[in-house]
Amino acid sequence: MKLLATYFMAALLAVSAFSSHAAGEAAPAKVAKPDLVSGEAKFTAVCAACHGADGNSGTPAYPKLSQQHPEYLVKQLQEYKSGVRKNAIMQGFAATLSDDDMKNIAFWVSAKKAKPGFAKDKELVALGERIYRGGLADRQIAACAGCHSPTGAGIPAQYPRLGGQHADYTATQLTGFRDSVRQNSLQMTQVAAKLNDREIRALADYIAGLR
Repeated sequence: MKLLATYFMAALLAVSAFSSHAAGEAAPAKVAKPDLVSGEAKFTAVCAACHGADGNSGTPAYPKLSQQHPEYLVKQLQEYKSGVRKNAIMQGFAATLSDDDMKNIAFWVSAKKAKPGFAKDKELVALGERIYRGGLADRQIAACAGCHSPTGAGIPAQYPRLGGQHADYTATQLTGFRDSVRQNSLQMTQVAAKLNDREIRALADYIAGLR
């Protein structure tokens, strides 16, 4: 009887240990929160000279980063570092950043408010609005608003914010997609391939004024 009781207790302990181990395996790993203090320090040291102290670049050739979706920023930095997205300047900077650096920078700058931009070419802005909002059905060009939203706010973790972005930068990126210079989005390559220079300028100008 004593042996039976001892065996029973050992079995219970074994089941308990197995259950605890299984529960430990099933528990989701905790994702570390971004370190915004570190993100600000790293942004100031590495990014601010071109992109502005708060992510609002004052140079039309360099994009505004403020209020951009952090997941999108991390993806771009990773692709600069790996060489999937080509840019000699950005590859050099991204190469110095760890995954944690990228996350911290992205979440810090995304929390900064973007300054509004303005459309400048009255002759082109109507064409830009037409393409952005409705596309060009006869040429199978989809409306930009479908992915980037009517206000240019984008969709977090999927499509980047465009509203208020410098027209020069947007035009350069659309041209890069069209000419296969930028190759890190098949979807954008397919859309931009159907746009001519005038349509690209029109879209970029319209997007600059979106808010």
